[in-house]
Amino acid sequence: MHYRRLGTTGLQVSPICLGTWRFGKEHEDSGVVETDREDAHELLDAFAERGGNFIDTANGYGGGDSERWIGEWLEDRDREDYVIASKCFWSTVSRFQENLSKKNVRAEVEGSLDRLGTDYLDVLYLHRFDDDTPIEQTLRAVDDLVSEGKVHNVGLSTADAWKLTKGLWKADVNNYEAFTVTQPLFHAAYYEDVAEYLDVCADQNLAVCPYSPLAGGFLTGKYERAGDGTYELDAPEDTRAQFDDRFLDFYVSERGWHVLDEVRAVAEEVDASPAQVALRWLMDQPDFDCVPIVGARTVDQLDENLGAIDVTISDDQFDRIFEARYDDDGSLYRTNA
Repeated sequence: MHYRRLGTTGLQVSPICLGTWRFGKEHEDSGVVETDREDAHELLDAFAERGGNFIDTANGYGGGDSERWIGEWLEDRDREDYVIASKCFWSTVSRFQENLSKKNVRAEVEGSLDRLGTDYLDVLYLHRFDDDTPIEQTLRAVDDLVSEGKVHNVGLSTADAWKLTKGLWKADVNNYEAFTVTQPLFHAAYYEDVAEYLDVCADQNLAVCPYSPLAGGFLTGKYERAGDGTYELDAPEDTRAQFDDRFLDFYVSERGWHVLDEVRAVAEEVDASPAQVALRWLMDQPDFDCVPIVGARTVDQLDENLGAIDVTISDDQFDRIFEARYDDDGSLYRTNA
């Protein structure tokens, strides 16, 4: 495993991060639990055995089970060997405290540390931007946690570019710990929508750890068009499109199909899978350190994803994937997300 530096944090991390949002996740419409405790530990074992050291979770994943299961798994391991990132915004303590108030930030971080069985988080993301709490209050609370050694680095997940910029500015003028890591939705078929956000990351040398790097599995190539419609597809049994009502609206689009076609073409050229090429495309971003977060459901899927580390694509192939989003007249193909 060749490790890479995570932006300006100084952390050395595996080029792919293991996302654990599936751990304990139960779908309301189907009752399907994506990853149970036994499978979660199996995935964590496999990830570590292959050299992975960067693990992403959140206080609310699986109602707290994701952090608990990671904490159980860490008991027999050296905590210093792993980079653990978690998040706060939604509350595991009170239905009245879903925000980034000083009270909620501290309570949620303390809860995360307890569930994980650790004294510190390597990265704490603000899961969302709280428009009702002045960002300087949130940053002050996080800065206190950094001073206490409970948080080492601060990140921001989903937000508008101007809010990311505002947070960086407020941290600077108040001498608070600033964002060094970000976690936007970003994949080969979804760029323009977050282009300004990524421009800020590039300008400020922020690491980017994209969630849904394979568009919820769409870019793995497991789906095929059905009929003549953009939003009709053939979904293999036990895939996300069958039990997630948001899949079609969120990931499937005319732009997505064109990008997938090019990803498949490049995959054939370099003797790799579409998933590996889509992940490699992210890892090869030229303007910022990019470490995609994969949410594999099985060890086989995890192995396929980690195989992206050994894939090489040329500059021309990289550009072809990027340009596949544009029609012949230079206009963008339509997307829902």
